[in-house]
Amino acid sequence: MSKLNWGKLACAVFILCATTAIALPAQTFRVVQSFDGTDGSWPGAGLVQATNGNLYGTTAAGGANTTGCYGNGCGTVFKITPSGTLTTLHSFCSQSTCTDGAEPSAALVQAADGNFYGTTPAGGAYGQGTVFKITPGGELTTLYNFCSQSNCTDGAEPSAALVQATGGNFAFYGTTYAGGSYGSGTVFKITPSGALTTLHSFCSQSYCMDGAQPLAGLIQATDGNFYGTTYGGDYNYGTVYKITPSGTLTTIYTFGSQNSDGANPLAGLVQAADGNFYGTTSAGGTNAWGTVFKITPTGTLTTLYSFCSQGGCTDGVYPDAGLVQATDGNLYGTTLYGGFDSFGTIFKITPNGTLTTLYNFCSRDFCTDGIFSEAGLIQDTNGRLYGTTDNGGAYGWVHGYGTVFTLSMGLGPFVETQPTSGAVGKPVKILGTNLTGATSVTFNGTQAVLKVVSSSLIITTVPQGATTGKVQVTTPGGVLTSNVPFRVRP
Repeated sequence: MSKLNWGKLACAVFILCATTAIALPAQTFRVVQSFDGTDGSWPGAGLVQATNGNLYGTTAAGGANTTGCYGNGCGTVFKITPSGTLTTLHSFCSQSTCTDGAEPSAALVQAADGNFYGTTPAGGAYGQGTVFKITPGGELTTLYNFCSQSNCTDGAEPSAALVQATGGNFAFYGTTYAGGSYGSGTVFKITPSGALTTLHSFCSQSYCMDGAQPLAGLIQATDGNFYGTTYGGDYNYGTVYKITPSGTLTTIYTFGSQNSDGANPLAGLVQAADGNFYGTTSAGGTNAWGTVFKITPTGTLTTLYSFCSQGGCTDGVYPDAGLVQATDGNLYGTTLYGGFDSFGTIFKITPNGTLTTLYNFCSRDFCTDGIFSEAGLIQDTNGRLYGTTDNGGAYGWVHGYGTVFTLSMGLGPFVETQPTSGAVGKPVKILGTNLTGATSVTFNGTQAVLKVVSSSLIITTVPQGATTGKVQVTTPGGVLTSNVPFRVRP
């Protein structure tokens, strides 16, 4: 759970006391794994699907090294199969004074080299966090220790995931919650070998008009620029910003500019098929319990939904996580609290703002289905949604260590390209399910040469004559289509 959510727990307890649990119809919901502490605890970050078909993630506590981090363990990196077999790859604070990092609170990213890269907001040589690389087999290397510069001008406490840039610039881009020239966080670039460049220090403008305390990571949009959010800023309500790969930052929206437009976004953005960005705020809105919003690349914001619009906040409150656009075109997310049992929800929202609550956490006795989903969802190429809860699970809501869960919405399998854009002749990885025996790959109808590496991975190159559009793979089980169009660059 993020450093800003402890105050919300009291609110959740209050709502719980005022709410009567209501039995819901059976959902297509399944707990894939319940953590027991020794294999991790508090999986507050999202998951990533790897090229080998497995899911990878982090826990902020638990693991083998229980002597550090208040005796609760310092967190882990884990691998889990879609069916639920979990392997702990690394327990943090395995080195003296936690120089390998501690308490990872962000998702991993699998880079073009096949390794995973991530951040820890604590530990490291100076106790202010790290950037690390970890192989699929679990060998961890610390690439950078924050606060290695005087007064932490290089940043401190990186709490968000990294993104690897496309377009020939394969550096990673990320944010730190604190540090920088003004103590309010940074945007940085780091090479796979660990050379870090601070691109922007927040609160560089009067009254922090450029934002402050970015808890969310960046996304690279189709225009090649990066977009993100800050938790604070002018009036401490937060911002949406754009930053070029070279570091020129533009604030495109300041929350509090309108009545009830939301406040304090904790999560990042997703660029949908319509070209607009979608996100959440953890507070504000008509009812002051958070919102879902749409914003254009030029900064026109529309509030799509204000939470706690239903009696007893059965539609959820505090959407701390970001959104994912699934193959049906709808957006999916979670709320940390609220719902029938006050322990959070999974919801679907259309691009025009119609919200449907899909699942209420703690619908099962003793909350064995998990409580408090702080992380965003992902859609696996098998079509199902996967996510995590901070607490609950097989050990109950009081002593539970969190879960990995899946929710099926009846969506079929698809393929995903890595990267999602590239020039003719450039290599492309295609992730999928049951790809063995694939006979054809096309880029918007143009045939490409393919190599089937495994049941979950095909390697190809962008063919001559390809144009921007969907990638399709012909397999013995049928034709699979990419979840987003592949953009052919000059």
